[in-house]
Amino acid sequence: MSHSAPPPVQLKVTPGDKYAIVVARGNHEITGVLKDGAVTTLAEHGAQSRVVYVPGSYELPQMAHRIASTGDYVSVICLGVVVKGDTRHDEYINHAVAQGITQAGISTGVPILFGVLTVENQQQAIDRAGGKYGNKGSEAALAAIEMVQAMREFPLDKSTL
Repeated sequence: MSHSAPPPVQLKVTPGDKYAIVVARGNHEITGVLKDGAVTTLAEHGAQSRVVYVPGSYELPQMAHRIASTGDYVSVICLGVVVKGDTRHDEYINHAVAQGITQAGISTGVPILFGVLTVENQQQAIDRAGGKYGNKGSEAALAAIEMVQAMREFPLDKSTL
């Protein structure tokens, strides 16, 4: 069975669109690079952005939900890092953050992007924050633009939410 590739995406930002970027302060040497990648990518596409900081990755979903609920932003990009340690804390944090971000996006109807690195060690984080695997902050920004564009093709009747 042969599958055709999806069509290439022509990313377009509507003038006046504002994107929020919520950044965890924890692991700031990594999240700062992710944030810079997201801000630069959005600016290169003509989008406005605002950066908001929270203490750690666990707090990302709550702030993302609050920002999305204002109606002032077309998308929220969540950036953080959870590094595996000697205990299983990372599993609990990662699960809660992923579920929270998903729920925030579903409940608000605003695209909320998961730009949280879930890594085994610091080197893996560095590799994904401008290293050999690119900048996942930049990738999250591109995904945000694409999701906003795609979701505009399917406007919701707010009275049914």
